[in-house]
Amino acid sequence: MQNSSITLRLHSLQLPFSSTWKYGILALAILLLLGALTILAYQMCQLQKHSRTGKKKKYNSGDGVRAENGLWGKKMPPLLLDSSQQSDTDMEMAELGAGLDAPHPCLSCSITEDPSSDLSPLPSSQGSLKFSLLYRREQCELMVNGLEVQGLPSRRHTEVAVWLRLLRQVPSHTPGLQCVVQEWQSRAVKNCSRTAFGEHFVCSLQDAEMERSTLKMEVQHFDKYSRSAALGEVRVALSQLKASQSLVLCAELQKTTKDIVGEVLLSLRCLPISQRMEVGLLKAKTTPPRSTAEKSVYARIDVSCRRQRQKHQKSRPQAHTSLIIFNETFLFPMPQAAAWDCSVLISLYEVGPEPRHLIGQASVGRSMARNTADHWDLMAKSIQQPVAQWHPLLI
Repeated sequence: MQNSSITLRLHSLQLPFSSTWKYGILALAILLLLGALTILAYQMCQLQKHSRTGKKKKYNSGDGVRAENGLWGKKMPPLLLDSSQQSDTDMEMAELGAGLDAPHPCLSCSITEDPSSDLSPLPSSQGSLKFSLLYRREQCELMVNGLEVQGLPSRRHTEVAVWLRLLRQVPSHTPGLQCVVQEWQSRAVKNCSRTAFGEHFVCSLQDAEMERSTLKMEVQHFDKYSRSAALGEVRVALSQLKASQSLVLCAELQKTTKDIVGEVLLSLRCLPISQRMEVGLLKAKTTPPRSTAEKSVYARIDVSCRRQRQKHQKSRPQAHTSLIIFNETFLFPMPQAAAWDCSVLISLYEVGPEPRHLIGQASVGRSMARNTADHWDLMAKSIQQPVAQWHPLLI
């Protein structure tokens, strides 16, 4: 009896103390839950407000964006060598000068353009490019020499260089897919009224590949301390280039465009509460490497918010095959006020015994091309959910 009375007294003393703590913890948990729900509702309202205001804005893209719009889903119409057609857009061929095999009569080069593409010539004051082509069928070699830039705007302390790329069409489900067969860069020469480079470039090219090959020559203002600025380009289709016959061409510079060299699968996820954005690099489709040496590929991810570039991140290197599997995610801070003025740039590089080589780039953003803007809008609508989409690799 005595023990039972002592136990009852202890229980009577502990009951009020434990009940008070229980109710206090329960009330605190309810308050925290209400606070979290209030913050979540406020974040949702702010996000919907930004999405509504963002849809009303119209972004006016520049020349570079128009070039991408013209590329996606369409074939880029190159310059065609055709001596049988005469038109107002024909470009006269100059006579062969010293250093060529034999003098050649004046020929014409007609340009066939697609009205939907943005390959209009630059103003006449932007200059022209003179060069000569020779295809040796016996040696299966294409030779480019006699590069000379004329009529460029004069600028002090500037140098000019020419970047040459030999492109070949690749049969694929992706429209306009190209493969970079060979590329060269001329030496930088001080800009003047007639800038001659005095170099020649040779590339092995089979006769059967001539039908699907295009030579792209891009003139750039060279700056060793910063990025080079593109001035214009000239494209020549090699399908109608006669073998063992040297041709001298003089063509006006066209607006620079980019070529599709692959695809990359990206996933985007918006995390408004933590004010971050998750960029997922899943897969990449590229053409096989040009050499048999073992080479690897890595990706560099750059995020810019309000024209301020954040610290970039790199993926792990993977073997260079036609289908590259990355399956990596990267987190970047994304302030909510600047969420609609951000862009993502994916750059794929090939590394090996030689210095690194840029394969292609893909950009995603609200103010970019239409397909990338749609991906950005889907990310904004799918809160906390990743949205994946294929994007073209351009070069």
